[in-house]
Amino acid sequence: MSHPQHETTDTSRLAFEATIHCLTGCGIGEVLGLGGATLLGLGNAASIVLGIVLAYVFGYGLTFVPLLRAGMPLLRATGITFAAETISITTMEIVDNIVVLAIPGAMDAGLADVLFWGSLALSLALAFVAAFPVNRWLIARGLGHAVMYDVHS
Repeated sequence: MSHPQHETTDTSRLAFEATIHCLTGCGIGEVLGLGGATLLGLGNAASIVLGIVLAYVFGYGLTFVPLLRAGMPLLRATGITFAAETISITTMEIVDNIVVLAIPGAMDAGLADVLFWGSLALSLALAFVAAFPVNRWLIARGLGHAVMYDVHS
């Protein structure tokens, strides 16, 4: 017999883990993208694009590589990765970039500036808050990271 409270707790726990997973990939991508673009003196638009591209690369990579290492065929690993990560990464990237753009001076701050790191940390924290309910909703419907667990069950 299924217990609704247990299912709710399991769904919330899995959503939290999925959101942490997504935050890790997005965080790595954003730090390398925005940090690298700032270090290279690239403009704001290039910084944002590089951060977004690398957030998707690392976000997808954190799912895709382990699936391949586990022996999953390339096409199946690709499909599962896109299904598990796309909406969560997109949610995080939208919130992350809106916050960084909304903070005065954040995009012009240098790597040694507290404003650069503080705005990036705040934007990622708020992106986590935004992505958690999205992941929870997806998992409750057997989507998002839930597709990964269907593979292993």
